[in-house]
Amino acid sequence: MKTKQLLNINYSLGPYRSFVDNMIELAHSNKSTYVCVSAVHMFIEAYKDDSFAAILNKAEIVTPDGKPLTWIKQDRVAGMDLLPDLLLAAENQNIPVGFYGGTEEMLIKTQDHLGKNYPKLTIAKMYSPPFRPLKAEEEDSIIKIFNESNARMIFVVLGCPKQERWMISMKDRINALMIGIGGALPVLVGLNKRAPVWMQDSGLEWAYRLGQEPKRLFRRYAATNSLFIYLILKEKLSFKKSSSKKIVKE
Repeated sequence: MKTKQLLNINYSLGPYRSFVDNMIELAHSNKSTYVCVSAVHMFIEAYKDDSFAAILNKAEIVTPDGKPLTWIKQDRVAGMDLLPDLLLAAENQNIPVGFYGGTEEMLIKTQDHLGKNYPKLTIAKMYSPPFRPLKAEEEDSIIKIFNESNARMIFVVLGCPKQERWMISMKDRINALMIGIGGALPVLVGLNKRAPVWMQDSGLEWAYRLGQEPKRLFRRYAATNSLFIYLILKEKLSFKKSSSKKIVKE
Protein backbone atom coordinates (compact mmCIF):
# COMPACT_ATOMS: atom_id res chain seq x y z
CA MET A 1 0.00 0.00 0.00
CA LYS A 2 1.08 3.60 -0.57
CA THR A 3 2.15 5.59 2.48
CA LYS A 4 2.35 9.20 3.61
CA GLN A 5 4.59 10.59 6.33
CA LEU A 6 3.12 12.62 9.16
CA LEU A 7 5.50 13.76 11.89
CA ASN A 8 7.79 10.70 12.08
CA ILE A 9 5.28 8.01 11.06
CA ASN A 10 4.55 6.50 7.66
CA TYR A 11 0.85 5.66 7.58
CA SER A 12 -0.95 3.72 4.85
CA LEU A 13 -3.24 5.20 2.21
CA GLY A 14 -6.09 3.84 0.13
CA PRO A 15 -9.84 3.23 0.06
CA TYR A 16 -11.30 1.77 3.25
CA ARG A 17 -12.13 -1.56 1.60
CA SER A 18 -8.54 -2.03 0.42
CA PHE A 19 -7.40 -2.13 4.06
CA VAL A 20 -9.85 -4.91 4.90
CA ASP A 21 -8.90 -6.86 1.76
CA ASN A 22 -5.17 -6.51 2.48
CA MET A 23 -5.56 -7.76 6.03
CA ILE A 24 -7.61 -10.76 4.92
CA GLU A 25 -4.93 -11.56 2.33
CA LEU A 26 -2.24 -11.36 5.03
CA ALA A 27 -4.26 -13.71 7.25
CA HIS A 28 -4.52 -16.26 4.42
CA SER A 29 -0.78 -16.00 3.74
CA ASN A 30 0.20 -17.32 7.20
CA LYS A 31 2.68 -14.45 7.45
CA SER A 32 3.77 -13.46 10.95
CA THR A 33 3.23 -9.71 10.98
CA TYR A 34 1.17 -6.94 12.55
CA VAL A 35 -1.10 -3.98 11.83
CA CYS A 36 -1.32 -0.75 13.84
CA VAL A 37 -4.59 1.19 13.96
CA SER A 38 -3.28 4.71 14.49
CA ALA A 39 -5.26 7.43 16.22
CA VAL A 40 -3.81 10.79 17.30
CA HIS A 41 -2.66 9.35 20.63
CA MET A 42 -0.45 6.83 18.82
CA PHE A 43 1.22 9.55 16.73
CA ILE A 44 2.02 11.55 19.84
CA GLU A 45 3.45 8.47 21.60
CA ALA A 46 5.65 7.94 18.54
CA TYR A 47 6.68 11.61 18.45
CA LYS A 48 7.85 11.39 22.06
CA ASP A 49 9.55 8.00 21.73
CA ASP A 50 11.72 7.07 18.73
CA SER A 51 11.70 3.39 19.69
CA PHE A 52 7.90 3.37 19.52
CA ALA A 53 7.99 5.22 16.19
CA ALA A 54 10.24 2.45 14.86
CA ILE A 55 7.65 -0.15 15.89
CA LEU A 56 4.95 1.63 13.89
CA ASN A 57 7.19 2.07 10.87
CA LYS A 58 7.95 -1.66 10.83
CA ALA A 59 4.24 -2.57 10.76
CA GLU A 60 2.76 -4.13 7.63
CA ILE A 61 -0.06 -1.55 7.65
CA VAL A 62 -0.65 1.60 9.71
CA THR A 63 -4.27 2.64 9.30
CA PRO A 64 -5.44 6.29 9.53
CA ASP A 65 -7.92 6.01 12.40
CA GLY A 66 -7.98 9.54 13.79
CA LYS A 67 -10.24 11.98 11.95
CA PRO A 68 -7.44 14.57 11.38
CA LEU A 69 -5.59 11.92 9.35
CA THR A 70 -8.44 11.88 6.83
CA TRP A 71 -8.34 15.59 5.99
CA ILE A 72 -6.17 14.84 2.92
CA LYS A 73 -9.16 13.12 1.24
CA GLN A 74 -8.25 9.75 2.75
CA ASP A 75 -10.91 7.34 4.02
CA ARG A 76 -10.92 6.90 7.77
CA VAL A 77 -9.94 3.37 8.75
CA ALA A 78 -11.03 3.14 12.39
CA GLY A 79 -10.68 0.11 14.62
CA MET A 80 -14.38 0.28 15.50
CA ASP A 81 -15.26 -0.17 11.81
CA LEU A 82 -12.48 -2.60 10.97
CA LEU A 83 -13.21 -5.08 13.75
CA PRO A 84 -16.76 -6.07 12.71
CA ASP A 85 -15.83 -6.05 9.01
CA LEU A 86 -12.81 -8.30 9.58
CA LEU A 87 -14.86 -10.66 11.73
CA LEU A 88 -17.49 -10.93 9.01
CA ALA A 89 -14.85 -11.61 6.35
CA ALA A 90 -13.18 -14.19 8.62
CA GLU A 91 -16.52 -15.91 9.15
CA ASN A 92 -17.27 -15.99 5.41
CA GLN A 93 -13.79 -17.18 4.45
CA ASN A 94 -13.28 -19.65 7.30
CA ILE A 95 -10.33 -17.83 8.87
CA PRO A 96 -9.77 -18.88 12.52
CA VAL A 97 -9.40 -15.86 14.80
CA GLY A 98 -7.90 -15.32 18.23
CA PHE A 99 -8.06 -12.63 20.91
CA TYR A 100 -5.23 -11.60 23.22
CA GLY A 101 -5.76 -9.12 26.05
CA GLY A 102 -8.67 -7.70 27.96
CA THR A 103 -10.21 -9.05 31.15
CA GLU A 104 -11.81 -12.48 31.54
CA GLU A 105 -15.17 -10.69 31.83
CA MET A 106 -14.62 -8.94 28.49
CA LEU A 107 -13.62 -12.15 26.75
CA ILE A 108 -16.68 -13.98 28.10
CA LYS A 109 -18.81 -11.11 26.80
CA THR A 110 -16.94 -11.32 23.49
CA GLN A 111 -17.57 -15.05 23.13
CA ASP A 112 -21.27 -14.51 23.76
CA HIS A 113 -21.47 -11.63 21.25
CA LEU A 114 -19.60 -13.53 18.55
CA GLY A 115 -21.74 -16.63 19.05
CA LYS A 116 -24.90 -14.58 18.46
CA ASN A 117 -23.66 -12.35 15.63
CA TYR A 118 -21.04 -14.49 13.86
CA PRO A 119 -22.30 -18.03 14.47
CA LYS A 120 -20.04 -19.65 11.85
CA LEU A 121 -16.88 -17.85 12.96
CA THR A 122 -14.07 -20.12 14.20
CA ILE A 123 -12.71 -18.79 17.48
CA ALA A 124 -9.33 -20.50 17.78
CA LYS A 125 -8.24 -19.04 21.13
CA MET A 126 -8.97 -16.30 23.65
CA TYR A 127 -6.37 -15.39 26.24
CA SER A 128 -6.49 -12.83 29.05
CA PRO A 129 -2.90 -12.23 30.25
CA PRO A 130 -2.01 -11.12 33.78
CA PHE A 131 -1.66 -7.36 34.33
CA ARG A 132 2.10 -7.52 34.91
CA PRO A 133 5.24 -8.15 32.85
CA LEU A 134 5.36 -11.75 31.62
CA LYS A 135 8.15 -14.15 32.47
CA ALA A 136 10.06 -15.74 29.58
CA GLU A 137 8.42 -19.12 30.15
CA GLU A 138 4.97 -17.49 30.16
CA GLU A 139 5.72 -15.83 26.82
CA ASP A 140 6.87 -19.14 25.39
CA SER A 141 3.68 -20.78 26.61
CA ILE A 142 1.50 -18.10 24.98
CA ILE A 143 3.36 -18.45 21.68
CA LYS A 144 2.84 -22.21 21.76
CA ILE A 145 -0.86 -21.86 22.66
CA PHE A 146 -1.61 -19.51 19.74
CA ASN A 147 0.49 -21.41 17.21
CA GLU A 148 -1.18 -24.69 18.13
CA SER A 149 -4.62 -23.03 17.97
CA ASN A 150 -4.10 -22.35 14.25
CA ALA A 151 -5.41 -18.78 14.63
CA ARG A 152 -4.64 -16.85 11.45
CA MET A 153 -5.79 -13.43 12.70
CA ILE A 154 -5.25 -12.33 16.30
CA PHE A 155 -6.96 -9.23 17.68
CA VAL A 156 -4.77 -7.64 20.38
CA VAL A 157 -6.62 -5.74 23.10
CA LEU A 158 -3.95 -4.19 25.33
CA GLY A 159 -4.25 -0.50 24.48
CA CYS A 160 -1.62 1.82 23.01
CA PRO A 161 1.40 1.58 23.28
CA LYS A 162 1.42 -1.76 25.10
CA GLN A 163 -0.29 -3.72 22.30
CA GLU A 164 2.10 -2.42 19.64
CA ARG A 165 5.12 -3.37 21.75
CA TRP A 166 3.66 -6.83 22.32
CA MET A 167 2.97 -7.36 18.62
CA ILE A 168 6.52 -6.55 17.51
CA SER A 169 7.87 -8.84 20.24
CA MET A 170 5.73 -11.65 18.79
CA LYS A 171 6.60 -10.99 15.13
CA ASP A 172 8.16 -14.12 13.59
CA ARG A 173 7.22 -16.04 16.74
CA ILE A 174 3.41 -16.22 16.48
CA ASN A 175 2.41 -17.45 13.03
CA ALA A 176 -0.49 -15.10 12.40
CA LEU A 177 -1.52 -11.57 11.50
CA MET A 178 -1.80 -9.50 14.71
CA ILE A 179 -4.02 -6.41 14.76
CA GLY A 180 -4.04 -3.92 17.64
CA ILE A 181 -7.67 -2.93 18.13
CA GLY A 182 -7.51 -1.29 21.57
CA GLY A 183 -10.88 0.13 22.62
CA ALA A 184 -12.81 -1.26 19.63
CA LEU A 185 -13.66 -4.56 21.31
CA PRO A 186 -15.50 -3.12 24.37
CA VAL A 187 -17.61 -1.08 21.95
CA LEU A 188 -18.37 -4.07 19.73
CA VAL A 189 -19.58 -6.24 22.60
CA GLY A 190 -21.60 -3.48 24.27
CA LEU A 191 -19.43 -2.60 27.26
CA ASN A 192 -18.97 0.92 25.85
CA LYS A 193 -21.00 2.94 23.33
CA ARG A 194 -19.76 4.58 20.15
CA ALA A 195 -20.33 8.23 19.35
CA PRO A 196 -23.21 9.20 17.02
CA VAL A 197 -22.30 9.35 13.34
CA TRP A 198 -22.42 13.16 13.26
CA MET A 199 -19.75 13.30 15.98
CA GLN A 200 -17.60 10.74 14.12
CA ASP A 201 -17.87 12.75 10.90
CA SER A 202 -17.02 16.06 12.56
CA GLY A 203 -13.97 14.73 14.41
CA LEU A 204 -15.62 14.85 17.85
CA GLU A 205 -15.61 11.14 18.67
CA TRP A 206 -12.87 11.78 21.22
CA ALA A 207 -15.24 14.11 23.13
CA TYR A 208 -17.88 11.38 23.32
CA ARG A 209 -15.33 8.87 24.62
CA LEU A 210 -14.11 11.44 27.14
CA GLY A 211 -17.67 11.77 28.44
CA GLN A 212 -17.80 8.02 29.05
CA GLU A 213 -14.37 7.69 30.70
CA PRO A 214 -13.37 11.17 31.98
CA LYS A 215 -10.94 9.99 34.67
CA ARG A 216 -8.98 7.72 32.34
CA LEU A 217 -9.00 9.88 29.22
CA PHE A 218 -8.93 13.52 30.37
CA ARG A 219 -5.16 13.85 30.74
CA ARG A 220 -4.53 11.91 27.53
CA TYR A 221 -6.80 14.06 25.39
CA ALA A 222 -5.82 17.34 27.02
CA ALA A 223 -2.16 16.63 26.33
CA THR A 224 -2.22 14.69 23.05
CA ASN A 225 -4.86 16.62 21.12
CA SER A 226 -3.38 20.04 21.84
CA LEU A 227 0.18 18.83 21.12
CA PHE A 228 -0.92 17.15 17.89
CA ILE A 229 -2.59 20.34 16.61
CA TYR A 230 0.51 22.38 17.53
CA LEU A 231 2.86 19.97 15.75
CA ILE A 232 0.73 19.80 12.60
CA LEU A 233 0.51 23.60 12.40
CA LYS A 234 4.26 23.86 12.99
CA GLU A 235 4.96 21.32 10.25
CA LYS A 236 2.69 23.12 7.78
CA LEU A 237 4.31 26.50 8.52
CA SER A 238 7.78 25.00 8.06
CA PHE A 239 6.70 23.51 4.74
CA LYS A 240 5.31 26.87 3.53
CA LYS A 241 8.50 28.69 4.53
CA SER A 242 10.74 26.18 2.73
CA SER A 243 8.51 26.35 -0.36
CA SER A 244 8.64 30.16 -0.33
CA LYS A 245 12.47 30.12 -0.13
CA LYS A 246 12.66 27.80 -3.15
CA ILE A 247 10.42 30.11 -5.18
CA VAL A 248 12.56 33.16 -4.26
CA LYS A 249 15.78 31.36 -5.28
CA GLU A 250 14.31 30.32 -8.60
